[in-house]
Amino acid sequence: MNKIDRSTKLPCDNLDITGTNAMNEINTRRLKLSQIQAFIAVADCENFSVAALQMELSQSAVSHAIASLETELGVQLFHRGRHGAQLTPVGERVLLHGRQIVRSLEMMIKEADLEKGLQGGQVRIVTFRSVATHILPGIIAQFRDRFPKIAVSITEVYYTQAVEEALRSGKADIGFVSLPISDEFETREILRDKYVVLLPPTAKLSSAKVTWEVLANYSLILQPPETACSVPLRKYLTTSEFPLNIAYELSEDSTIVSMVMQGLGAAIMPHLAAEPIPAGVKVCSLPMAFERVIGVAILRDALLIPAVFAFLDLVKSATEIEYDTDFPLNPS
Repeated sequence: MNKIDRSTKLPCDNLDITGTNAMNEINTRRLKLSQIQAFIAVADCENFSVAALQMELSQSAVSHAIASLETELGVQLFHRGRHGAQLTPVGERVLLHGRQIVRSLEMMIKEADLEKGLQGGQVRIVTFRSVATHILPGIIAQFRDRFPKIAVSITEVYYTQAVEEALRSGKADIGFVSLPISDEFETREILRDKYVVLLPPTAKLSSAKVTWEVLANYSLILQPPETACSVPLRKYLTTSEFPLNIAYELSEDSTIVSMVMQGLGAAIMPHLAAEPIPAGVKVCSLPMAFERVIGVAILRDALLIPAVFAFLDLVKSATEIEYDTDFPLNPS
């Protein structure tokens, strides 16, 4: 049981329970929450002195609380002896109700805290780099203007699987993912991000769209096959009528772009992931249009504070103004 900040004297914090049990002549107005808390502590510790230490009270204060509760209820709750305190049969039954009262009090406090959630608390976000870089800063700035007392934390991960695990384990409240994902999450699409081809500065092209034949002449630089973006991309690449050479598999977007800049190959990436693209790198479209769907996700049936839903509402309103992912292409 958690320690309770009390003085050595028990306060008169009467339970707000009205009425009198006429049959047993018990005045419920005289029952005190502090008595029930002391009763539960002694039952858990099976010792008055240990319970007193846990509650930061004197042993006499705890003993007085239990004696008063027994007097008011008209039953003996404990067998007292040299080896501690053991619940009587009726004490065991009364304990169940005492625990229910304390749990109800905790739920009352929790409900009140939830209502006050927009005056404090924290929204924990997990996402991949391109969303953290290009989408979230503006949304977070708006959120802080509206709710300055709510903290926002961001964790960046490489894979959608890592986003799912953070939500599933309760380490994050909101995740940004590539859709679709598992049905255990509630999701909403926020934007579509087209894949583009990045070619070295030395590439000579006359069109903003490359052909499969041109791509077959380059060493391809892709993300590892297990990433959320790479899985559908590799399936898409199987439609090529020319054999493609996947020479490098790298997780870091900026490293992939740097390798293209140095003429080590061609990369196929979501446009947001490729940004910022160095001057000189050629940006072209694929032979057939291909895109990833970015969404926001929460764990289905998760108990979330109002601050989280306020952030989700802002994400919805901000992304209804469609993000422009159709950046200018520069084949020449």
